[in-house]
Amino acid sequence: MLKLYNTLSRKIENFEPINPPHVGMYSCGPTVYDYTHIGHLRKYVGDDILRRILEINRYEVKHVMNITDVGHLVSDEDAGEDKMEKGARESGRSVWEVAKFFEDYFWKSVDTVNTKRPNIVAKATEHIREQIKLIHRLEKNGFIYITEHAIYFDISKFPNYTKLSGQKLEEKAVGAREDVFIDKQKKNPQDFALWFFTVGHFKDHTMRWPSHWGEGFPGWHIECSAMSMEYLGDSFDIHTGGIDHISVHHTNEIAQSEAASGKQFVKYWVHHNFLIVDGEKMSKSKKNFYRIDEIVEKGFDPLALRYLFLTAHYRDKLNFTWKSLESAQNALNNLRELIRGWDEPKIGCAQYEQDFIEALNNDLNTPQSLAVLWGMVRSDYPSSAKAKSILEMDKVLGLKLDEYLGKPLKIPARVRKLVEEREKIRKEGAFKKSDQIRKEIKKLGYEIEDTQKGPRVVKRAS
Repeated sequence: MLKLYNTLSRKIENFEPINPPHVGMYSCGPTVYDYTHIGHLRKYVGDDILRRILEINRYEVKHVMNITDVGHLVSDEDAGEDKMEKGARESGRSVWEVAKFFEDYFWKSVDTVNTKRPNIVAKATEHIREQIKLIHRLEKNGFIYITEHAIYFDISKFPNYTKLSGQKLEEKAVGAREDVFIDKQKKNPQDFALWFFTVGHFKDHTMRWPSHWGEGFPGWHIECSAMSMEYLGDSFDIHTGGIDHISVHHTNEIAQSEAASGKQFVKYWVHHNFLIVDGEKMSKSKKNFYRIDEIVEKGFDPLALRYLFLTAHYRDKLNFTWKSLESAQNALNNLRELIRGWDEPKIGCAQYEQDFIEALNNDLNTPQSLAVLWGMVRSDYPSSAKAKSILEMDKVLGLKLDEYLGKPLKIPARVRKLVEEREKIRKEGAFKKSDQIRKEIKKLGYEIEDTQKGPRVVKRAS
């Protein structure tokens, strides 16, 4: 049985969907005002692994993900700064152009690391009606109040508001900064905006829609509740996101959704930990903000990044370094080269397959699943049996191993000649010249690895 750590209960639970074999899964998607970076990609690969293991367990997954293409304004926490409008101003483009450009870059990034696309992609700008409808439900149930600037959710009317984070409400209040408040008519510092009116501070806001309360645009939190409930119902099985969403975004989602429906919003909350870079938080100011383009430009295969993500548990922090990525690339290259000479897949290694699935069913333990895979690769089982099993395992890992299994690498004559020349020179001790030949081989699209058994040539990531 699949077991998942549920942030709501703060323990690992047996996964029991509401309506088996159907599973409703909602993933917090990107806010498309800036580039997708490798920290984001860790979360989306994690979601992909979760979806794949659900499908291996024969669940029928309906995977929904949002695209936040309307102002990313939490409420007062952003001091009234709309990130979409800021991005448009800084780039000299319209907000619509900014959203389209960065959405396209997002899809390019997640496709490059081989994640499955969601069954339904819901854009915030295409679901304004659903967001207004949800605010109507909250108004009818008495959970809102209106100021001249916005419509707010009154958290004082929702008991156990902080049940997801376990945080005390007074602790959240301490963290609030009075000097950034843009609406002094708010009742509580933690009350959050459902709808902003295009007056005052927001009178020039580009994105705006009519409503019976007045022209405006939605707050950030309402979109995820409205779209997930539209496609998955008032109650569904799994909601994923980063751990940074626990205390505010997901806490507010629960409050507004359950206040509207009177039902439990989500049964299992799955949160991914951070990717840090060289032991520090990723940021542009520290110049450790990396995108998938930079990974490829340095000669790495994007799937080496995916492999690196698999080496750490999703609930643990992962420290990215170029050395760790190089180790992941080497491990992936070794795996690819080992399986090139295997026989045609048949039968399989039942015990290894069982151990592999059990590792992943134990709260998505990808490091243990990789250990099982390598144990099988190094075992004495016939290569045909290992080939069958490794294809089954790769249905979850997503490393595209089928492109290498039983397919010997065809090395061009020019590259082979350079490798032979380099070996001869190395034996003569002319290491400087051998390094020059290595660079020439690299320009031709191949890497040479020196092993105890002699040089090994691998195809360089394009």
